Amino acid sequence: MSVVSETDPAAPADVSRAFDRNRLLVQDEISEVFQRVDSAQVAALVTELRLADRIFVTGAGRSGLVLKMAAMRLMHLGLTVHVAGETTAPAIRSGDLLLAASGSGTTAGVVKAAETAAAQGARIAVYTTNSGSPLAKAASAVVLIPAAQKTDHGSAVSRQYSGSLFEQVLFATTEAVFQSLWDEDAASPEELWQRHANLE
Repeated sequence: MSVVSETDPAAPADVSRAFDRNRLLVQDEISEVFQRVDSAQVAALVTELRLADRIFVTGAGRSGLVLKMAAMRLMHLGLTVHVAGETTAPAIRSGDLLLAASGSGTTAGVVKAAETAAAQGARIAVYTTNSGSPLAKAASAVVLIPAAQKTDHGSAVSRQYSGSLFEQVLFATTEAVFQSLWDEDAASPEELWQRHANLE
């Protein structure tokens, strides 16, 4: 691997051109896939969120981080939300919803969480690229994000690395879900802010 000298006058221009090219790549890929997310599938997931007594979120790696961000926004709306696996998360039960994300739909820990939730009578909603996966089959609501799976390195869907497009569109989708729920809630930003963490 070559190292570019900080004194190389061509380096900033090269980086600038690469950034401009890749900014357009990321922007275009997100836009194309985000437009293909089925609003009817999202509406079914939103119904599950509305009806749940409590919401538990689970996902591995970067997908899990996105759902943690989504959990914060749902909490801002006044919903009762827990991150599965955290020490303060209670037992899931009937009337609750497990909201899960896995591009492949086969991530072992996420599938196991869905199986446990189902055994307790909880409902399951998922974000995935794979509608035929074990995770999707366990769910009452599935939002298909038509991006490449992280192991599909030769995909024509995305030139980005290892699941990035799924995670990017997952984030955008959860933000649009939050905005839609907030439209219905009609609370002011100041009301939501009262629920924001103050022990940071």
